[in-house]
Amino acid sequence: MIGIEEKGKLLCFIGLQVMQVLHLQPINGLWIKYPKINPFSQRRRQQKLCKSFCMQMSRTQRIMENISVSGEVGGAGGAYSYAALKRLDQLWSTLCSAQTVVQEPQKVVSTIPGLFSQSDLAEKEVDKFDVIVCGGTLGIFIATALSSRGLRVGIVEKNILKGREQEWNISRKELLELVEVGILLEDDIEEITAAKFNPNRCGFEEKGDIWVKDILNLGISPAKLIEIMKNRFTSMGGVIFEGCSLSSIRIYDDTAVAFLVEGKILSSRLIIDAMGNFSPVVKQIRSGRKPDGVCLVVGSCARGFSNNSTSDVIYSSSFVKKVGSSEVQLFWEAFPAGSGPVDRTTYMFTYVDPQPGSPKLEELLEEYWELMQDYQGVSLDDLELQRVIYGIFPTFRDSPLPAAFNRVLQFGDASGIQSPVSFGGFGSLTRHLGRLSTGIYEAINDDFLDSYNLSLLNPYMPNLSASWLFQRAMSAKQQSNVQPDFINDLLHVNFQSMQRLGDPVLRPFLQDVVQFGPLAKTLGLVMLTKPQILPSIFQQVGVPVLLDWSRHFAMLGCYTFLSTFIEPVIRPWLSGFPTQKKYEWKRRFEAWKYGAGLDYKL
Repeated sequence: MIGIEEKGKLLCFIGLQVMQVLHLQPINGLWIKYPKINPFSQRRRQQKLCKSFCMQMSRTQRIMENISVSGEVGGAGGAYSYAALKRLDQLWSTLCSAQTVVQEPQKVVSTIPGLFSQSDLAEKEVDKFDVIVCGGTLGIFIATALSSRGLRVGIVEKNILKGREQEWNISRKELLELVEVGILLEDDIEEITAAKFNPNRCGFEEKGDIWVKDILNLGISPAKLIEIMKNRFTSMGGVIFEGCSLSSIRIYDDTAVAFLVEGKILSSRLIIDAMGNFSPVVKQIRSGRKPDGVCLVVGSCARGFSNNSTSDVIYSSSFVKKVGSSEVQLFWEAFPAGSGPVDRTTYMFTYVDPQPGSPKLEELLEEYWELMQDYQGVSLDDLELQRVIYGIFPTFRDSPLPAAFNRVLQFGDASGIQSPVSFGGFGSLTRHLGRLSTGIYEAINDDFLDSYNLSLLNPYMPNLSASWLFQRAMSAKQQSNVQPDFINDLLHVNFQSMQRLGDPVLRPFLQDVVQFGPLAKTLGLVMLTKPQILPSIFQQVGVPVLLDWSRHFAMLGCYTFLSTFIEPVIRPWLSGFPTQKKYEWKRRFEAWKYGAGLDYKL
């Protein structure tokens, strides 16, 4: 097996031969053709050219261009090439350099007063559906769930609808929620499971480890899972428009019409926006506002790990580190990969504010290659890299995103319903799919498709808003007086407290569920066992953030009370309510339950 550095040297040699054949030499950063030279100075020129050629390429570029990349797919983490990395870094630079608005967004959605008429489209052919889902990677799940209820559903996907190569990590408990919805069979779980691993570590460098079982311990093949969903969806009459992109949406009083770049026109009663974090519809709703926070993720899947039976749910580096011109706190995850017994995936991620000077993904990858070797205890030259992984996950404090238009609803990552700490879009989907598919079906069935009624499906959830404090606490503050090991220390103290309080406290938190009782107990124990950490917390997150968090924490307690004691009193009367009120109260009950994290059961 050829090591990475040896491959880099080989690439330099090949480049050198090409330059010699073409008679090129570097002048002021440009490759200029030069005349043939005598053989006595040939060797010296060779050395200079090889050095210059290699200096043009970062270690990341040499590695990535040496890996065979198959067809890239849609969705987060679906691209692996160096060219795609550079495009994403360019997008990230634009976000960072913006003041408050990244750019004036394109107006994708427009409202047309009155009823829809075929004559409005000059008699062009229109395909009619009950629901159109834009974005297929996660959209296929809600589309299949709605198709199973008898609705005619179409999916618009700009790529070929298929899952990425890299596994999704999840627990069996979460997959069973898809079984409950009725779109997955228990037998399917074995078919789509590419890897199983236990136990699972929460580690804190130089502090200690906490071990748990059955948390994110399955590696699920997105390719197999989405293929199953795709076949199930089409067998129920669903239609997929692959290789098609949304151009615009017109909202009439009775219909939503989607215009595709390729010329197709689709009409439906409801359009579901499942186009992810960078959805053009979301950009329009948020008026191009830059995100409040971002999680940057880099990593790789490689072959050559001998100790490969356990996983790291989270592992925090001991100190804040400088990457580029910013201080960042680095975190890690590691999981056995399903492609082979010695294959392993490692991620390095950090939370940052999008501002000038924030590290680029390529800069993080340069740091990753060095640090990963110490983290996993293996030399990079002993590994055979399968692919390089990277992503940008933006988040907004005012999430989930309420519906801004009639007949258009955000779903999945586009709705902002995922945790601002883990950004686990698939895990969030499994948790909310049951209530969303039921609520959307009722909204369509009773024609409650105005923005008010659709917003009840993406309600305020205090447990998500309360999680913002955790992201702030885990983000390195620039020019801070806080000790460089503060974040690692704070995490260790919190996890120790949760471990002492037992599974009812620790396990929900590890699966992105924040509950009032466990959170109050954890905070109380931290203050009792290590009160000296409190001043640093105030310095790290700031008083305004703490005050805002206190409001969400109070609402978390309020939602817990309402779901536990008020809902059982009102629910028996529900059948006698008018249809509109019944719909509203059902959504209110769900908001209380899910907003308090009471949907989670051990």
